[in-house]
Amino acid sequence: MTEQMSSHLVLNLEGLLCPLPIVKVSQAIKQVEIGQVVEASATDPGVMIDIPAWAKTTGNEVLKTQKEGKVIRFWVKRNK
Repeated sequence: MTEQMSSHLVLNLEGLLCPLPIVKVSQAIKQVEIGQVVEASATDPGVMIDIPAWAKTTGNEVLKTQKEGKVIRFWVKRNK
């Protein structure tokens, strides 16, 4: 059973390699209001390390990360 999480913006970053997933998430987070969530899916395994590191340095928050086969889905809340 998968828990549903509310997202305000959904990105498909599948097939993109570093640094593009981070660049796209960084641009997208500026399009939502503080407190809203960006959901993204990617296939680059580097996002498992890169997204939490980026969120920490920018003051945003990774709410959840989920891996389904090669697809990594993550939800980032804008805090600033």
